[in-house]
Amino acid sequence: MLILLPPSEGKADAPRRGTPLDLASLSVPALTDARRAVLDDLVKLATEPDKALATLGLTEGQVGEVERNARLETAPAVAAGKVYTGVLYDALGLATLDPAAKRRAAKQLLIFTGLWGVVGIGDRIPPYRCSIGVRLPETGTLTAHWKRALLAPLDELAGDGLVLDLRSSAYTSMWVPRNCVTVRVLHGGKVVSHFNKATKGRIVRALLTAGARPRNAVKLTETLRELGYRVEEPRSGQLDIHVEQL
Repeated sequence: MLILLPPSEGKADAPRRGTPLDLASLSVPALTDARRAVLDDLVKLATEPDKALATLGLTEGQVGEVERNARLETAPAVAAGKVYTGVLYDALGLATLDPAAKRRAAKQLLIFTGLWGVVGIGDRIPPYRCSIGVRLPETGTLTAHWKRALLAPLDELAGDGLVLDLRSSAYTSMWVPRNCVTVRVLHGGKVVSHFNKATKGRIVRALLTAGARPRNAVKLTETLRELGYRVEEPRSGQLDIHVEQL
């Protein structure tokens, strides 16, 4: 089972020293050329700070993000699982997983991003700023760019296995899996937003810790119930999970 995650706007700071990015070492190497196109475009854009701020939707006070993009090829890189921060990743707690669960995470988790397309949690990348909604000068709209590049490699990677899609809406059109389950989180019968991320992070942690590998939505529902979650019967590839406490 593959588990698809969104990135986070917040990124951890890179270490001051360390080995820089090696594009060829990233997961799904068939994406190297597509990644190179976006990387080159983003670094070039950073040489024009005002244009970069407008393109990336940033304010003047965020010019440091543009300066960081300018150094992407030389900055120290760190595992993606340490780069992305925020509610979902805090709840997932990759650093505190047991060794077996960490190995499963390395095989099963894919993080979707505007710059890299997808990365695994162990892929070493520098912190950056580039959301999927950006239209770069040469690459164009990133959603369209990655939709073309990701289709064949990810279809092959997923095969007939179940895909648990926990991405935010901005990233879902990058690749549409065949055998896919999405999740809604409800509290008091209403869909929640902020705590949706925390619940999804906890679900991923629970599945990895349990070593669960369900093959379809029904089996996933059964597994989550065994793990203590209140889950409705799947409908059209969607699971509704009810939480009592936020």
